Amino acid sequence: MAAHAEGAIAGAGEAMSPRRRSRAASLEATLAMLVEIPAALLVVAEIVILFAGVVARYGLRSPLIWSDELASILFLWLAMLGAAVAFRRSEHMRMTAIVASAGPGVRAYLDVVATCAALAFLLMIAWPSYEYAYEESFITTPALQIANIWRAAALPVGIGLMALFAFLRLARAGDAWIVLSAVLSVAVLIGIFWLAQPWLRPLGNINLIIFFVGVAGFCVFAGVPIAFGFGLAIFGYLALTTRTPLMVLVGRMDEGMSHLILLSVPLFVFLGLLIEMTGMARAMVAFLASLLGHVRGGLHYVLVGAMYLVSGISGSKAADMAAVAPVLFPEMKARGAKPGDLVALLAATGAQTETIPPSLVLITIGSVTGVSISALFTGGLLPGVVLAITLSALVWWRYRAEDLSHVRRARAGEVVRSFVVALPALALPFVIRAAVVEGVATATEVSTIGIVYGLVIGLLVYRRFDWRRLGPMLVETACLSGAILMIIGTATGMAWGLTQSGFSRALASAMTGLPGGSAAFIAVSIVAFTILGSVLEGIPAIVLFGPLLFPIARAVGVHEVHYAMIIILAMGIGLFAPPFGVGYYAACAIGRVDPAEGIRPIWGYLLALLAGLIVVAIFPWISIGFL
Repeated sequence: MAAHAEGAIAGAGEAMSPRRRSRAASLEATLAMLVEIPAALLVVAEIVILFAGVVARYGLRSPLIWSDELASILFLWLAMLGAAVAFRRSEHMRMTAIVASAGPGVRAYLDVVATCAALAFLLMIAWPSYEYAYEESFITTPALQIANIWRAAALPVGIGLMALFAFLRLARAGDAWIVLSAVLSVAVLIGIFWLAQPWLRPLGNINLIIFFVGVAGFCVFAGVPIAFGFGLAIFGYLALTTRTPLMVLVGRMDEGMSHLILLSVPLFVFLGLLIEMTGMARAMVAFLASLLGHVRGGLHYVLVGAMYLVSGISGSKAADMAAVAPVLFPEMKARGAKPGDLVALLAATGAQTETIPPSLVLITIGSVTGVSISALFTGGLLPGVVLAITLSALVWWRYRAEDLSHVRRARAGEVVRSFVVALPALALPFVIRAAVVEGVATATEVSTIGIVYGLVIGLLVYRRFDWRRLGPMLVETACLSGAILMIIGTATGMAWGLTQSGFSRALASAMTGLPGGSAAFIAVSIVAFTILGSVLEGIPAIVLFGPLLFPIARAVGVHEVHYAMIIILAMGIGLFAPPFGVGYYAACAIGRVDPAEGIRPIWGYLLALLAGLIVVAIFPWISIGFL
């Protein structure tokens, strides 16, 4: 009888669910449009404001004293609205290796649990974010002379929008019982921690393991978006084991997300999309193919070189791979290359080019550790060359017997013609680099010069500018940037919690006391950041551990730029290493290759990358010789 009643209730729920889902989907689509349009306009506004600042300061010798302040105000709004867009599109970064291996029923349950966990964090942080914005209303900005609440209000608004999207996603869920069980699961776990508060407080720094390893690790492996897993860990630690006002956490998130140097993140993401849309990336790859296409393994060398060049422009690994793979893969497959080997090399080149400026990871390191971004940009060029050499050596070995009897060598005239066509695109990395070195623009502003250059070349030279793609590109830029910045915000809160607990001092004394001095410190760092890169990706790992480990590197005599190159490359290897590295699966998605096909060939490329990393670690001159 009970089973029959249960079935009747389930049937009623299923009968009502299509209408409920339809209303929720309609409301979500309307709300999405109301969020995406302002987010796209904010990207345009940031480009215009920063480029106007460069022109006024360098061209007219009359700097705009308010430009940086206005850019900072709009940037926080861009970050929060972008995070809301990313939440609605389910594009916040998450570790899905374990979730993907589960059965359909468990996977559906874990997906709803991930939404419920994110919603729980958003609801708990909503009131502290309102309090923080209210407190900021008493502060007046120095240049514009307006209340700072105009900037700080972005936090509660963005949090509220993400919470609303979470509710709508739950309303659209097909199985009411899965939703109910997921909600109860999250509520029970939160309730257990709340009731355990009297036992947690006396544990001291053991709570760091419980929350920052246990809670954060459980959330990440359960498929909760990384930003919200970090947020739950630091919120629980502060709320249940300390007397710190939770408004402080919102302040640390604000500090992490709104650092002006991070404004280069959305701008370089947009630049990467722009060079793909205008055909600049295709022109560069076509020139390299005409130069090396007749050599054994030639197009594999082209892939390595093209990724190096494109990485110097876009700063986004996904944009880099998306620009190169569609151009090269069809011809490489026609020559007999196996799809698994292609996607393995594509992933390896993604790791190889992590240090090529203007890398988002380099910019992030500079913003959280105080290391000169100009020095990082200079130091990142040669390590990428070293890893390109080790990858090319493996390509030579694997393809030394390739049959090229059917391949026609490009004539000298064709090579020259493709070079002339590619020259405007090839010049872009040098334009960006020169603008920073000559002091024309800061590391934040230089991306706007690249964008204007790309617009002019796309419109006047390549004439492939598709105005219809501009809107989606701007929304995609805001979406990816919001996902990245949300991680930086919550990871900054975790890093602050670690520092306040005294963990950083204990870690420093332990690392500086390692036998073997700087060599042991570097070896431990390589192992640690390879693992962190596989689990957390580069940016969250850097924000979380960079402020702790860079002072230790200086204390044991390791140059900070050299250390930055080592850990970036180590994280890159982890990021693109299966089975956990999400970069590998991104490469497979872009190359449209089954991940299982690339598992075997990628290990050889990863060993080649590791050999290059060891060379970079042993010889500091590679990183700091031109500083």
